[in-house]
Amino acid sequence: MDITEATAQANRLADLFDQLNEADGQRPWSGLDIALGFVGDVGDLMRQVQVAEGIRSYPGGRAALEHELADCLWSVLMLADRYGVDLESAFANTMAQMETRIVARIAAKTEAA
Repeated sequence: MDITEATAQANRLADLFDQLNEADGQRPWSGLDIALGFVGDVGDLMRQVQVAEGIRSYPGGRAALEHELADCLWSVLMLADRYGVDLESAFANTMAQMETRIVARIAAKTEAA
């Protein structure tokens, strides 16, 4: 699955959430609601990372870690889509910029040594 397909699937799920919210007499989720949910998902992911690192015990194992990573990805895909961010391009550009900066820092440290 590529990022376009993943975003389409994420949007289908968001549409279902909106239908459920409407059936419950609530409003559809805004970008802010998705971002707030993302913060909670990152907390849940942190708990599962601690489990994976052997720092704490919590049920779910690897499946729980995979679930939380997927939850976080859903939020990132939805936020990018809601705010018109070309995530594939933004990711490629950001990674290239970071790589350039890190390579320059390594070179500076190597020259100084």
